[in-house]
Amino acid sequence: MSYEKVERAKELTIGVKQTIKAVENQQVDTVFIAEDADKRLTQKVALLCKEKGVPVIYVDSMRRLGKACGIEVGAATAAIKKSG
Repeated sequence: MSYEKVERAKELTIGVKQTIKAVENQQVDTVFIAEDADKRLTQKVALLCKEKGVPVIYVDSMRRLGKACGIEVGAATAAIKKSG
């Protein structure tokens, strides 16, 4: 279910740095975090989302998250950007 939501998204932010920037700028609806990603990287994103009230969905695989985003490499985090 979660991966399909990413695949259907019109606009995505991929990667930890871009996700953090987008959350700080209040540009995202939902953030996805891969469970198998480095916790030191994803913890910052999770805390920021909690602080800003952005829903977080945990998925099991960086590889599958990357694939859902349409990239050939794994993605630790991805975010669906707000439309409009």
